[in-house]
Amino acid sequence: MKQYAMRQHLPDQRESCDSQQNPPNPPFQKGGEGGFRDGDERLTGQCLTGGIIAAGEGSRLKRDGLRMPKSMVPIAGIPLIERVVSNFVKAGITRLQIIFNEDDRECATFVRERFPNLDIQCIVKTTRSSYESFWEVGRRSGPGRILMSTVDWICPEPAFHRFIDQAMCYRQASVVLAVTPFVADEKPLWVNLDPSGRVTAIGGASGDVVTAGLYLVSGAIFSQAPRPSTPGRLRDFLTWLVAEGEPVYGVVMDQVIDIDRAEDLQLAEALMKDRV
Repeated sequence: MKQYAMRQHLPDQRESCDSQQNPPNPPFQKGGEGGFRDGDERLTGQCLTGGIIAAGEGSRLKRDGLRMPKSMVPIAGIPLIERVVSNFVKAGITRLQIIFNEDDRECATFVRERFPNLDIQCIVKTTRSSYESFWEVGRRSGPGRILMSTVDWICPEPAFHRFIDQAMCYRQASVVLAVTPFVADEKPLWVNLDPSGRVTAIGGASGDVVTAGLYLVSGAIFSQAPRPSTPGRLRDFLTWLVAEGEPVYGVVMDQVIDIDRAEDLQLAEALMKDRV
């Protein structure tokens, strides 16, 4: 059963970018296989590329009676994949890597036809895990900053842009997570934050906030990250990063809906209707 709740007592993240640009995170010294070395480029470039993970089967939506690919499920008349790509374009991103599973080839065709003027590379591959999809997209995106997203979240557009603005302030971060106090997920990934916004723990039965499916990532992490055979899920990789001492931060978004059950569609429709 889904959880629907709003957590309170979150770190105050209303400071300016100037106050956040050098948050208190000591440089990561670990070298060797699986670690990141001094001199690795983190979130210090100026240009963003985009990556979208849309390779999931949408099995829970199918169990609820929806037969279309998850990426094509409409919210307020707009397919999920079109909404995410449009948000990226409005943020100035014109180069994208998108991964679909092999049963959803028509989604790749839809995206190319809907956005003919964008530099979009579609990867059609059925992956074994969410981390493998994340890794496939990230390693093709280059060494700069990558705005990466799952396809199945909904939030008001201004909140999306605020996430980017605030996330780019964490210039020494390896990853910045969008997190939310609004819990609307069967299996939420809980996150604890310190007052600076740095992630101190991921996982467990509770926490301050939950992940929201949106990430600002340093492309440098993919040269040292474990291959997909090691951590099975994206959440395992994120947990590994924090355990290894990598600077991972969270930016709080008030309300994000994760779309994986039919009941979520009504919640998302209501959210978007309220913002019209």
